Amino acid sequence: MTDKIKMFTDGGSRGNPGPSAIGVWIETLDKKYSDYIGETTNNVAEYAALIYGLKKIKQLLGKDKTRQAEIECYLDSELVVKQLNHKYKLKEAHIQKNFIEIWNLILDFKNVIFSHILREKNVVADALVNEALDGREKQKSFL
Repeated sequence: MTDKIKMFTDGGSRGNPGPSAIGVWIETLDKKYSDYIGETTNNVAEYAALIYGLKKIKQLLGKDKTRQAEIECYLDSELVVKQLNHKYKLKEAHIQKNFIEIWNLILDFKNVIFSHILREKNVVADALVNEALDGREKQKSFL
């Protein structure tokens, strides 16, 4: 197993705020996750996806391997990447809480890098978000 792990995350909402979901593709480990997260904003969903992904990597690797792992996080949210890389200030209290949670999570890894990518380069994570949202809509139509 490699010590360098590539992860692609995406969060989205239909409406802003609106029904929201997350998508996580841990490319190096060949793992994909998606989940409906309720009504929220795009930014909250983006943070939720990243938090979920980092927690999942820790769970998959275990404590010792987590400390040796370098994580490359790819997001199509330029805003979130700039916030995480200390280029933009965090004004909203709920976003500050998400930032602190991520900061605490990354302390467990050797290194974590946050990179912005174009949406076209994030198709797997984006598709996972839409899958979760479509599944939720179908589920609601049966209720």
